[in-house]
Amino acid sequence: MYKFIFLVCSAMLLSYVLARPQDLRAGATAPTSTTTPATIVKQDNVNNADGSFNSSYETSNGIRVENIGYLKKIIVPKTETSDGQVIDEHEELVLVQTGSYSYSDPDGNLITLRYVADENGFQPEGDHLPVAPQ
Repeated sequence: MYKFIFLVCSAMLLSYVLARPQDLRAGATAPTSTTTPATIVKQDNVNNADGSFNSSYETSNGIRVENIGYLKKIIVPKTETSDGQVIDEHEELVLVQTGSYSYSDPDGNLITLRYVADENGFQPEGDHLPVAPQ
């Protein structure tokens, strides 16, 4: 019985050692990050009683984010569920968010993404994004 336990423990130890990343097997230290810490240099948040909001911030490394949101009434058409239940046409509130964020890529190019998120889903736009075939 002790031989079996010893064999299982040895197998577990061997699998642990072999599962480590290659660069750590030879006693090398873990890679260090080349990312410079950033601080927030500007931040604004406005929350209104009607549910709308506007928030933005900018960091010391040039990242900029803006997000605007508001509630929108939409008409949901009459539908029938898979079990035959009929749901009449009705109004619902949806949250619409628009905004953008920008940052510099590793090559120093400014990347900007603008978006709308509403009842039609998330719709990003940016010069760096691929364009769908027509």
